[in-house]
Amino acid sequence: MAREASAILLAAGAGTRLGAGRTKALVPVAGRPLVWWSAAVLAGIPRIVRVVLVVPGDPVAADDIAAAAREAGLDPVVVCGGARRRDSVRAGLGAVERGIVAVHDAARPLADAELYGRVLDAASASGAAVPAVPVADTVVEIRGDEIARVPDRTRLRAVQTPQAFDAELLRRAHEAADPGWDAPDDASLVVAAGTAVRLVPGAAANRKLTWPEDMTWFEGRLAAGRSG
Repeated sequence: MAREASAILLAAGAGTRLGAGRTKALVPVAGRPLVWWSAAVLAGIPRIVRVVLVVPGDPVAADDIAAAAREAGLDPVVVCGGARRRDSVRAGLGAVERGIVAVHDAARPLADAELYGRVLDAASASGAAVPAVPVADTVVEIRGDEIARVPDRTRLRAVQTPQAFDAELLRRAHEAADPGWDAPDDASLVVAAGTAVRLVPGAAANRKLTWPEDMTWFEGRLAAGRSG
């Protein structure tokens, strides 16, 4: 039997790069607030028995995000996030007890139940797991405006969310990290703490909504999924 788990859904981001003029989780995509799509997936995963929804400090936006999640079928624990991603995750961890916890960015609305299953199964076995996909483009390290090094891209992967961890392991990694480090994700913190993180196959469609030009692609994918 699959182990029960918790999830932290991060929906506190301002979405400055998206340029929508509102909290990112509330940006309409295919007729729904962005957060609704991730919440609906979580609501349909029986093994996830507790969802912590991390919202911004603005009370109006926070209420609207929580309402969208409830409309999608969730009954989340709602907590206020912080200035950085890692601050928001720590706030979410405060509402999680023991066991496996999945951390997901609401900005990735196309993560499905199958992907959650792969990550949760791997984390249950190893303590830490993340989804990753091969890098299609050549990635370079730079020095000023010049290329300093071209890594072998066959050894590179693009890491996604949801990422899943033993909750105590993740707590310790957050506590051990340099307070000034704006870590890009939780896997970075766990690796920095000296713990191996297992990779599982990600999904090419599990992209992050970041830029205005991303909207058309997401609108099409989500609308097609809803009609299908």
